[in-house]
Amino acid sequence: MSQAVLPRLTVIGTGYLGATHAICMASLGYDVVGLDVDPGKIEKLQSGEVPFFEPGLPELLTKTMQTGRLRFTTSYEEAAEHGDVHFICVGTPQMPGQDAADLSYVDAAVRGLAPHLTRRCLVVGKSTVPVGTSARLGAVLHELAPAGEEVELAWNPEFLREGFAVDDTLRPDRLVFGVASDWARERLTAAFRPILDLGTPLVVTDLATAELVKMAANSFLATKISYINAMAEICEATGADVRDLASALAYDDRIGGRFLSPGLGFGGGCLPKDIRAFAHRAEEIGVGQAVSFLREVDAINRRRRSRTIDLVREMLGGHLNGKNIACLGAAFKPNSDDIRDAPALDVARTMHGLGANVRVYDPAALDNARRAYPELRYGSSALDVARDADAVVLLTEWAEFREIDPDALAAVVRHRRIVDGRHALDAETWRASGWEYRALGRP
Repeated sequence: MSQAVLPRLTVIGTGYLGATHAICMASLGYDVVGLDVDPGKIEKLQSGEVPFFEPGLPELLTKTMQTGRLRFTTSYEEAAEHGDVHFICVGTPQMPGQDAADLSYVDAAVRGLAPHLTRRCLVVGKSTVPVGTSARLGAVLHELAPAGEEVELAWNPEFLREGFAVDDTLRPDRLVFGVASDWARERLTAAFRPILDLGTPLVVTDLATAELVKMAANSFLATKISYINAMAEICEATGADVRDLASALAYDDRIGGRFLSPGLGFGGGCLPKDIRAFAHRAEEIGVGQAVSFLREVDAINRRRRSRTIDLVREMLGGHLNGKNIACLGAAFKPNSDDIRDAPALDVARTMHGLGANVRVYDPAALDNARRAYPELRYGSSALDVARDADAVVLLTEWAEFREIDPDALAAVVRHRRIVDGRHALDAETWRASGWEYRALGRP
């Protein structure tokens, strides 16, 4: 498809989702303007710096900036003038003290953009929102935009996995278009033409269904993770082995092995807040009983953190006070510097509060962890934080932690005790090297 017929794109919000989307779409040949109200983010991106950790994205930004197809701004007027299709990519965090999603950033983005929309264009929500949000935002657009009903709203949920965001943007497993007209569908098709040309499956649906897809997907994944962790609780009470149980279940193709990984549970900026917001929204619209199980999914997930601390306490003779504990991991998952609702840091902070001398190391998330939790102590490597440790706790399954030599670690610790919070290590290898090895749901 020639450059002349590609719609011009804007991306409102240049956090994790927005910056990735802007960079990747420009790399496909689109002329893209990224907008953010944070001048610091814009300055970094415009100078070729990605303000968060994501493998492959800094290199793609550098390459794409050289084409001249990508620029960043703080001006809604400039973005409105540029774009034929405007993607809303701002965050929808959990509201403080509530389960509901905070939609203030989405509202601000729409209200900031709308007064400058003077011609026919498509505004596309990518943010994860409660069902019914698009109907309200469509009315706001029509009211505030000079072009009135010439401005249409569509919804195109994102399915990015942190650590794999570039691949998930350029080669997604599916695209979902929530639209209210054939014109909106045609505009979105043009905005994703190179990706659709790869044979990417496309689901075209109404706005409400498109809003539900991301919430439903995350709720299903969270349920699967909490299910195997509920089985781990049963295994702990009976002496069974949850790893073998999960392996046996995975051979059933109706169940499958993906996300059937026992351990410390899920965290991050999506699954925990999304299942809470989903349950909250269902209650608001009178169907709370339909997803009431999500409350227990959340509760199982939270219990894995306290149970991990119980394992460490048991290993140390019943108390943590004064013990040296090395924590391997701070990010909520490997290949990310995201510490939002990170189980690793929750465990580290709780043990610190119980009197342990906790030291934390993470390959990417240390700066974020230091800013958020200055009361914790940090180190420069796994061996550094493990020096004189009474116990080592693996909390984020980075490849470099999976590959640690048990003998090398044994040379620096005070006692050979390890709690594998992620089932990332080979128990027999560690036990053969003289380590006391414990993991959730294993004898």
